[in-house]
Amino acid sequence: MDGLELMMRVRMGRLGGMFLALAAVVLGSEALAADRPNVLMIYTDDQGTLDANCYGSTDLVTPNFDRLADTGIRFTQMYAPSAICSASRAGLLTGRYPARAGVPSNVSSEKGQAGMPASEITIAEVMQQNGYRTGHVGKWHLGYTPPTMPNAQGFASSFGHMGGCIDNYSYFFYWNGPNRHDLWRDGKEIWLDGTYFGDAMVDECRRLINESEQEPFFIYWAINWPHYPMQGTAKWREHYADLPSPRDKYAAFVSSLDERIGLIVDHLERTGKRDNTILVLQSDHGHSVEERAFFGGGNPGPYRGAKGCLFEGGIRVPAIVSWPSKLPQGEVRDQMAVGCDWLPTLVELAGLDMPAHHLDGKSLVPVLEDPQAPTQHKSLYWQLGSGKRPQWVVRKGPWKLLGNPTDRREPKSLTDHDQLFLANLEMDETESENLATQYPDILAELVELQQGYATGLEP
Repeated sequence: MDGLELMMRVRMGRLGGMFLALAAVVLGSEALAADRPNVLMIYTDDQGTLDANCYGSTDLVTPNFDRLADTGIRFTQMYAPSAICSASRAGLLTGRYPARAGVPSNVSSEKGQAGMPASEITIAEVMQQNGYRTGHVGKWHLGYTPPTMPNAQGFASSFGHMGGCIDNYSYFFYWNGPNRHDLWRDGKEIWLDGTYFGDAMVDECRRLINESEQEPFFIYWAINWPHYPMQGTAKWREHYADLPSPRDKYAAFVSSLDERIGLIVDHLERTGKRDNTILVLQSDHGHSVEERAFFGGGNPGPYRGAKGCLFEGGIRVPAIVSWPSKLPQGEVRDQMAVGCDWLPTLVELAGLDMPAHHLDGKSLVPVLEDPQAPTQHKSLYWQLGSGKRPQWVVRKGPWKLLGNPTDRREPKSLTDHDQLFLANLEMDETESENLATQYPDILAELVELQQGYATGLEP
């Protein structure tokens, strides 16, 4: 062997060793990712505070909500990040108060209109950077330009509508002219005329689950139900035929929703992935009392308000987390929490590094592990809208101060004296009486806290 051949073999050996070392790192990271839990986040739309059997509605058929509650943890004081669709989704996906995330109000449902700033970091981006296969299914409503649509926000796959609502058979958005079609796959318009959107979403979720064999999946299923148009299946319309309107239409859609959630839970079980899948199920805010929703149908129980206002009926929502192999089952948590908490909670449960930028959400892992753990928030803040008179709320302990409140169910129930409305939820969960004049010290404390939030979004 001459000197040149010997030198070439030495070099090849070194390169081979480098390639082997690199391969070991890559394979090791893939093995680590494969051991991480899958995550399925289901975000329902306009579902009322108590609208599942496990929350006390006795006139509904919701075996799959109840099944997840039986195999997981159900929250009684979970709050939506906002009382409207876009803002709530921004809070969920970024772990930040919607006003901080640049979405204090609903964004446009018109193509070409931007939404949540592209600079915001979503949970999908965090998961994708850690080896997860990420997918969006259903509603988006956070921007209708390429930089603000799902594929640019951390989702490797996207299937659904970009605006606020669609007809579930034609996929047209009808409520602002001109009529326009709104169904997309990975930024390209597609057509599924006549196919029931609920079934198409189930098929898409199954596809994403099936394709995630070598890496864990993160699926955000923003199912646009029971948001209007209320198009439950014939099976459930017939079942609820004897309920009064509008509860009959709403109930049919809730059970159609529940049934399709069950199909995906069944699929996870058949594929052997259920035990290692963290499943979060939550509503984006309270039920709608808009004309298109037949002026109601949801069940807020004793709570005042509805979608679009910051009384409890607008922001207190059903929420369940289930991970059979790791989390307690059949338990209830009464601690105060908010949808912004899911990002840090899921990051911690998955064993990932927490994002370095500011989050308003707090990890709920201590609460999940210990029913006696304190709430992770000293206070909470909501801002709905912008301009001179946005609605806002500060909650600290049982005290809740509403600024510029509105009551969508009883709009004439508030007067000019109620621009600052103080409630104590332990004393009166119905928020029926304004306590501002009776507790001036508490009022002053919460006004100061709100001013801190409003100027710097910090307590």
